[in-house]
Amino acid sequence: MKTYFRLLSFAKPIEKFAIPYILYTLLYVILSSLVFPLLIPLLNTLFDNNNACVTKTVAATVKPGNFLNIQGWFNYYMNYFIQVHGAWGALQFVCTTIIITIVLGNLFRYLSARTMENLRIHTLLNMRKRVFDNVMDLHLGYFNNERKGDIISKIASDVQVVQFSVTATLQVVFKDPVQLIVFMVMLFLISVKLTLWSLLVVPVSAFIISRIVKRLKSQAIAAQQSYGNMISYLDEALSGVKIIKAFNATDFIKHRFHAENKRYSKIMRSMAKRQQSASPVSEILAVTMISFIVLYGGYLILNKRSDLNGGQFIAYIAIFSQIMRPAKSISDSFSNIHSGIAAGERVLALIDEKPQITDVPGAKDIKEFNEGIHFNNVSFSYPGREVLKNINLTVPKGKTIALVGPSGGGKSTLMDLIPRFIEPQSGEILIDDKNIQGVTMHSLRSLMGVVNQESILFNDSIYNNIAFGKANVTQEEVEAAARIANAHNFIMETENGYNTNIGDRGTKLSGGQRQRICIARAVLNNPPIMLLDEATSALDTESEKLVQEALNNLMKNRTSLIIAHRLSTIQSADNIIVLESGEIVEEGNHHQLIGNNGLYKRLIDMQTFQS
Repeated sequence: MKTYFRLLSFAKPIEKFAIPYILYTLLYVILSSLVFPLLIPLLNTLFDNNNACVTKTVAATVKPGNFLNIQGWFNYYMNYFIQVHGAWGALQFVCTTIIITIVLGNLFRYLSARTMENLRIHTLLNMRKRVFDNVMDLHLGYFNNERKGDIISKIASDVQVVQFSVTATLQVVFKDPVQLIVFMVMLFLISVKLTLWSLLVVPVSAFIISRIVKRLKSQAIAAQQSYGNMISYLDEALSGVKIIKAFNATDFIKHRFHAENKRYSKIMRSMAKRQQSASPVSEILAVTMISFIVLYGGYLILNKRSDLNGGQFIAYIAIFSQIMRPAKSISDSFSNIHSGIAAGERVLALIDEKPQITDVPGAKDIKEFNEGIHFNNVSFSYPGREVLKNINLTVPKGKTIALVGPSGGGKSTLMDLIPRFIEPQSGEILIDDKNIQGVTMHSLRSLMGVVNQESILFNDSIYNNIAFGKANVTQEEVEAAARIANAHNFIMETENGYNTNIGDRGTKLSGGQRQRICIARAVLNNPPIMLLDEATSALDTESEKLVQEALNNLMKNRTSLIIAHRLSTIQSADNIIVLESGEIVEEGNHHQLIGNNGLYKRLIDMQTFQS
């Protein structure tokens, strides 16, 4: 129940939908249920040939004293029509009343369905918004440990299942039980004895259906996990299709996907067997019970052991045939609820996931950068592996600092600490004299521009990729940023210029073009601090030259921290930090480090020999 009430909270303000839904549903239930009692005088009018009896009934008829005595009022006016207009007039009156009742009842049924649909859409909107917002707020480390496809499955598929579960539950809680109660009251009013005997089917039916749907929740959990795996395999296959083909791994990928698809289909087939068997079983029970009622009731009437007349008996059977409809709906809804609760638990687990890196209470905005970035005894470890050891480093404002060293030395980790993508285990990092853990992450990151080795672009136009995340940007500003990044010329040569769509992850552009778009994006942001993580390492010589020129333009009058494997690109840096096994082993400019004849010199010699 705790899971259900948490899911229901996403429907707030629920009273906006619940009150109209309850009102419309009550009116629908009352009006649709009135049709069956109206059958009694209709049938009696059609098949009662004793006119003397009718005349006697009319003569004895008086207006009912209770305003809510609907049956009494209807009988009064029906008898009035028989007296004034004869049986044909009474028949017209009954048929007109039934038509009006049905029309009004279905109008309110439509309005209640629309209200429920609005509630369903409103719930889905709130839930998807909450899930997506929480995912975007999570720390980067979370995504390293989770399958992207599983996250997509929770946001797309599981949320969809949950919204139907919540609304189905409301129907189970209110509409169907109310309709069931109204029908039961009518049955008791017509014949207590017959109704008590017929209720024997209820516990039998409930027991059989409960056995059918017993395992649905566990199967639903397994199905959603399997579906998440399938989406993960699909995402990996589409992202790595080039590598898959290069390594002749197409058959392996197909087999992996098909095996999971087969498992998912098997679970869904088993679930469907249970869900779909509930309705036929309840219908068989209903028809069987109605047949026994016809036999038993007919026996009582034929043997004069009951005061029921023919019209009442037929109306009774009609009402009882309808009582199984809400009962069957309740059983069907319970099977859907099991699936919804299982999906809801997965969605809530994602919502409950808390980011490990957050703003501390009272964190302040940092609005300017005046002096430099300081690392004071900073250490960082991944589980089972120490990456940085007591780093002490200053990045003065306006200077270009390069980080070099063997792979795994801690260069990228050190850079990721500055925008707080990760947090140090000990020590502190200062922007001027402010500890970055005491300032808001939004204001901290607004001081920085990032260009990575991987050119991360979006399936959109060149213009929107350069202006990414910024509002009220003019065409002139975008073009100026592109010129600084040496991108304007090739952009104008594309089919639609700045409005050209670059495809998924920028696949319509070359590596150098993609990187220059990323640099233009950073230029437009105009940050005082630049973080460049191997921005040219994946490029050919010609592209590297163009990108390096763009980077030089970008770094003018800015504080820059550069990671580079191609040491030729950072020889003009103001200071070079050499990292090995998480420690600073050398520091100085290019000429000083060459003169030291240490690790930097060996790295230079290795690259010179290789070239």
